[in-house]
Amino acid sequence: MKILSWFLVMMGVFGLVSVRALEDKIFYDPFLNYFHEANKNIPFPPFEWGKLIIGYLFRFVLNLFFSCLIIHFWFKNKEWTIQGAILITIIFFITFPIYLYCIYDRFEIGYLFSFYMRRFVIQPLILLLIIPMFYYRKQVLEKGR
Repeated sequence: MKILSWFLVMMGVFGLVSVRALEDKIFYDPFLNYFHEANKNIPFPPFEWGKLIIGYLFRFVLNLFFSCLIIHFWFKNKEWTIQGAILITIIFFITFPIYLYCIYDRFEIGYLFSFYMRRFVIQPLILLLIIPMFYYRKQVLEKGR
């Protein structure tokens, strides 16, 4: 059973890596090249708000699914999986409107600020905080027994 759990954790990691690797093929994101270019003086790309928002929401759902797969089969605790999903969702719903404002403002608020807001929207960075937090919680709970 332990092998199956680790296999599913690895599938979750593979899923997150795949989302990143295939981002230019499966998501509508005209800002992909804008932020990947070393030259920050490239023109602001044209885009469609509706397609952009739906694309980011679709990416969020995929990242959330794979993140929950990792959390669930790493810690084998349904309550923690739900807590992780809630934390990831809260962070997304805080950063997404801020990033949309950055787009609306044409990144005048600051290139780096916009860049990092985008990172929180498109990458499951909060997972890098959740896993150590739950691992620590697991260690504390096991010591208390």
